[in-house]
Amino acid sequence: MAEKARVETITNRSRRVFLGTTTAGLAGMAIAQGTAVRAAIVRTDFSTLPPYGNGTLPSGIRSRQIASVNGMTVHILEAGYETPGRPAVLLLHGFPELAYSWRKVMPSLAAAGYHVIAPDQRGYGRTLGWDDSYDADPDPFRILNMTRDAIGLVYALGHRSVAMVVGHDAGAPVASWAALIRPDIFRSVTIMSSPFEGAPALPFDTANGAPLPRPAITDDELDAELAKLHPPRKYYQNYQRTRGANDDMLHAPQGLHAFFRAYYFSKSADNKGNNPHPLKARTAGEMAQIPNYYVMEKDKGMAATAASFMPPADYIAKCKWLTEAEVDVYASEYGRTGFAGALQGYRVRRGSDPRSIAEMHTFSGRAIDVPSQFIAGKSDWGVYQTPGAVDKMRSTACTHMVGFHLLDGAGHWVQQEQPEQVSTLLVKFLHDSAKA
Repeated sequence: MAEKARVETITNRSRRVFLGTTTAGLAGMAIAQGTAVRAAIVRTDFSTLPPYGNGTLPSGIRSRQIASVNGMTVHILEAGYETPGRPAVLLLHGFPELAYSWRKVMPSLAAAGYHVIAPDQRGYGRTLGWDDSYDADPDPFRILNMTRDAIGLVYALGHRSVAMVVGHDAGAPVASWAALIRPDIFRSVTIMSSPFEGAPALPFDTANGAPLPRPAITDDELDAELAKLHPPRKYYQNYQRTRGANDDMLHAPQGLHAFFRAYYFSKSADNKGNNPHPLKARTAGEMAQIPNYYVMEKDKGMAATAASFMPPADYIAKCKWLTEAEVDVYASEYGRTGFAGALQGYRVRRGSDPRSIAEMHTFSGRAIDVPSQFIAGKSDWGVYQTPGAVDKMRSTACTHMVGFHLLDGAGHWVQQEQPEQVSTLLVKFLHDSAKA
């Protein structure tokens, strides 16, 4: 087990000072100042840690740290770095994942002629300089600052633009917003597993009598309705926002290794109970059709939920897409950092956080105009957990969507379950976009 990370506690530091070192504000956008806060900024002595990936990384992939990226030292995996001048591809992972989740597609992209960059995102893995407390200032984790993280990283590596940004799961909104906000930098985007609905709309033509749009049901309102079901249920994203979510997973009674094994199995195509389909509306009755790893039993946490999906020993021994040694990588990294930084995404980048919505309203009416495609597994409920999101993505949010791919033999972890299919689609998309 890796030595526990040293955490430097910084006291009596105002939000003004903290944000000044972590976020360069967009022109014209002011961030409200708060009172003095206590921040626990993650610092790690890398000499105490084993090599990233514990010997399971494919050849041609290296691990290194990039200093001074939007106030952080960003850990990346990198392939195709030997030849200067190659166009860049940026890969943004999801939850509970790491840069490591891209290990199986990076060699193919490098072989196709690209400089492939996969960071541990803010709040994850061996990237340093983020606040790991539950009460951390949320602003550095909002979508605009995560976009600045991506820009700062590719600039630090000597690229003025990237040929393609790819985002999976929680990385999908970051990649999508990056392509929407800075199409001059992010020349194409592949959205994986989590459809992009687009910028939230502002009321339009109301001075001339147009009605105000009906507000969407909030996660809290949905939870209140789910609690009335038999048995009572709750929405996982609301649970992941709670103070106890980190400790529930980090100290899972079954141990972190078993937690990750069961969690990954539950959302994979190997779990034959995954038969996703579009839902009619975001109502409790419709959402109750989703498995309990998304719409949880009300009296259970995520550790207990995952435990109910633990596969048998013979499956584990035969599982090729996620070996025991690979599970160890996730368990050891999260055992060192915890989940708190990763969970910030549920609090400020998803749901109805007012400041995040206000930030996104700046781009109301804009769409992703660069070439885009969507990739997910046929067995992935993530595609349909937000009713209507797929239709919005394909009709209005992306004006140049050239592919919508649901892959056989894959659930939520599509680039790990079916790396060959995903690699083929990514390389073809890159080549086609370059010709356009």
